[in-house]
Amino acid sequence: MESRTSARADAWVWAVRLAKTRSQATAACRAGHVRVNGDRAKASTTVRAGDRVEVRLHEQIKIVEVRQLLVKRVSAPVAQAAYVDHSPPPPPRVERPAAVGARDRGAGRPTKRERRQLDRLRGRRTL
Repeated sequence: MESRTSARADAWVWAVRLAKTRSQATAACRAGHVRVNGDRAKASTTVRAGDRVEVRLHEQIKIVEVRQLLVKRVSAPVAQAAYVDHSPPPPPRVERPAAVGARDRGAGRPTKRERRQLDRLRGRRTL
């Protein structure tokens, strides 16, 4: 296996499994969601060992330091060994209160009587 000194930003992001597909990694680069050493990265931007890469996908920010250069997709354990993760922990999930008049999942359609009760509860007029 040849040793590389650099790799394309989109290929590396895809190879280490930060993006699900190569086209998704390229689109993230085009949209400005990938930064290399603090600068916006085009898809063709070179990534070298020691670089800091920030990727924002699906409302989540991953900040990683490049350890190893990869251009082909590899298994998850090998991909995780190719970078050091400096990402902040995700924010805690907030439970939303149940909607007024919400029915249990799988309870089926409301009967005519239940629908009228729900309408009154929600402040809707019934005829």
